[in-house]
Amino acid sequence: MSKQPKKKNGNFSAIFASVAIPAAIAVGFILYYVVMGNPSNFEGGDKHGEHLNILGLMYKGGPIVGLLLAVNIIVITFGVERFVSLRGAKGRGSIDAFVRNVRGLLNNGQVDAAIAECDKQRGSVASVLRAGLAKYKLIDNDSTLDKESKITALKQELEEATSLELPMLSKNLVILSTCASLGVLIGLLGTVSGMIRSFNAMAQSGTPDPTALSAGISEALWNTFFGIAGSAIAIILFNLFSSRIDSMTYGIDEAGYSVVQTFASRH
Repeated sequence: MSKQPKKKNGNFSAIFASVAIPAAIAVGFILYYVVMGNPSNFEGGDKHGEHLNILGLMYKGGPIVGLLLAVNIIVITFGVERFVSLRGAKGRGSIDAFVRNVRGLLNNGQVDAAIAECDKQRGSVASVLRAGLAKYKLIDNDSTLDKESKITALKQELEEATSLELPMLSKNLVILSTCASLGVLIGLLGTVSGMIRSFNAMAQSGTPDPTALSAGISEALWNTFFGIAGSAIAIILFNLFSSRIDSMTYGIDEAGYSVVQTFASRH
């Protein structure tokens, strides 16, 4: 298996992350200042006046709302990116059926047919298995190596191929896990900041105004809403993708074990 495509994929993922995150932050603040802060959302076009709709109310939550919008956009963006990447890494059809088919071909000594099956299946499991089968074919009739040396060489080839695939499967998952924690913290920060402003305004006015206090708390809680929403989505996506990666990792291990066992039994 060529190492160059994996290097290109890794570079693409790094470039995608370096571009997507700043872009999401920019979009988040554009939505906050341009869409939510549009004068049509407030009485008399005054952003400091009464809001006319929910967009105006969200705007009252403060600039941290823009940052929280960015977090939600980042979660959705990398959720889509991981979904597309893992769908491609899965390959075509069922992994279990593919492994059984390759095992049957190897038992019949049809190594070339098994390699062709890998080319048809594609995906991470097929890539690892193809690397192992190429080594299998290379050392099969090598009279300079004994059985144990051949098995060791085959295992090493499979391990190297696996080490190239696994990092690509979990690429960018750390961004989702970070957003899961960061969303709640930023949301709480915005809520506390908004409540401090509300109580401070009441203290300066000298006369408690329950209506104003309720409005201020309602505005501040939008930060918590966006923070919890982003964190919940990030946690769900992280667990979903982790489960898929575990399934593919199991498939890779099972496929590698099958190749080694078949080779050992035939020699």
